[in-house]
Amino acid sequence: MSSNHTSPPPPLASPADLLSLPVLVAFLQSVPERLQHLPGSAIVLRYIRSSYQNDPWRSALELALFLFALRVWLSKRTRGDAEKGYVRLSESEIDELVSEWTPEPLVQDTPSASAPPVILGAQGTKPRVLAHPDANPDKAKQVLNLASYNFHGLAGDQRIKDVAVRALRVYGVGSCGPPGFYGTMDAHTNLERTLAQTLSTEGAIIYAQSFATITSVIPAFAKRGDIIIADAGCNFAIRKGLQISRSTIRWYRHGDMESLERVLESVARESKKRGAKLTRRFICTEGVFQNDGFLSDLPKLVELKKKFKYRLILDESYSFGTVGRTGKGLTELYDVPARDVDVLVGSMANTLGGAGGFCAGEQVVVDHQRINSASFVFSAALPPLLAIAATETLSILASPSSGPQILSTLNANILAFRAVLLPSSLFILPSDERSPIQHIVLARAESDLFAEDVILQEVVDEALANGVLIARARRLRGQEADIDAHSARVAPGGVPPPGEPRPSLKIALTAGLTRKETEKAAGVVKAALAKVLGRRR
Repeated sequence: MSSNHTSPPPPLASPADLLSLPVLVAFLQSVPERLQHLPGSAIVLRYIRSSYQNDPWRSALELALFLFALRVWLSKRTRGDAEKGYVRLSESEIDELVSEWTPEPLVQDTPSASAPPVILGAQGTKPRVLAHPDANPDKAKQVLNLASYNFHGLAGDQRIKDVAVRALRVYGVGSCGPPGFYGTMDAHTNLERTLAQTLSTEGAIIYAQSFATITSVIPAFAKRGDIIIADAGCNFAIRKGLQISRSTIRWYRHGDMESLERVLESVARESKKRGAKLTRRFICTEGVFQNDGFLSDLPKLVELKKKFKYRLILDESYSFGTVGRTGKGLTELYDVPARDVDVLVGSMANTLGGAGGFCAGEQVVVDHQRINSASFVFSAALPPLLAIAATETLSILASPSSGPQILSTLNANILAFRAVLLPSSLFILPSDERSPIQHIVLARAESDLFAEDVILQEVVDEALANGVLIARARRLRGQEADIDAHSARVAPGGVPPPGEPRPSLKIALTAGLTRKETEKAAGVVKAALAKVLGRRR
């Protein structure tokens, strides 16, 4: 009877037997048979046989690569420090090298900033100021304040102080928790409803810190692979948000809508050519630009974003509360529906005399941030007394008996200030005549930014000595330039990533001063500029 079982392979030959050629040949012929008894060996043998028949050079190359990898692996495990090229040092030599080592500085050497003046008592349009923190308080003098963001002149307003005191007695000082857990109070939800009603949007969300608002909003919606077309004049907070988002950034020339359109067209052509998959796309800009007071053309922005199917992120940190008949910002100024702005960001610290920021838009936009915006999720909620104070400020601006008058006075003072300073061959006013912030830039650029800062600080000191408090724009030198500027691609019609903004004087106009006081302050600033720049001719 025949058996179904195959006979076992012959035993392995001893090393002595392999010395004879017939035995060696028999051993090699028995190797495939022995391999077939290993699990999975049939698959490996079939692959090798097929590979050899179809392309023997491929099998030879794979074998060579395998042997090379095996050699490298074994050499790394057996090679000592001496064979790796290391030099063995004695303990004394190590100590000597350590004592001679000098670490790199933690930060770059920067010129020391001059100490800012100190306001004694409450903030206001005519505070008492010390020129230096170490000065004798008896030497404080009253000045006209054009440095604080008291655009409405409501700092110290009794109505706001009364509601803040009542809120302090009811809620205490802080919120003691993040909004998403146990930090949300009715004071916060009331402010969010008021903001949404003011801007005619479906909803609004508030943040505890103004700078962190736009810095968190952008990466909450834009991720790696998405495309953002940004104005080259955007402020530092926006740039940080763009950096954190890791999106593809293309810059267009500051305030130039033709440049924006060319960049949008070039991105569309590039995407079509590469067959790129559909991604989220945004246009990011400001209402009133922090760095120079330029005013955006919102109708054109909305037209382009609809034409090219983009979403619009608009930072109104300086235009909300100051621009428009009742201070609702660019949407009111240009009569553009707020729903045409997909993500509308504002500041309550800049224009409402409080703290924090907000983002308004469709309800889905607001709800998304409550679980995806880092600053909202991981920061303590805004103190309730500040939320109630901001709500009261909005109520004052919305009142027909006070709001239009405040905005009218503010606009009149802006025009009066500009009328005194212009024209001049010594400096330039790049700001829009409707901007509450008026920047003054030297007409002749100096050799470096620090030299211009020094000149402008002399102007600030001269103006303070004559009873007017102003400030120069403070920058984080070495940080505000785009960190990827050396490798970023410039779109056709666009510009390279922006560098450091030029130094400037930053004048904050206010409705709390009369026209005559504003003109007087402008005259002092102009005289200080003429005196300081005249000495340097």
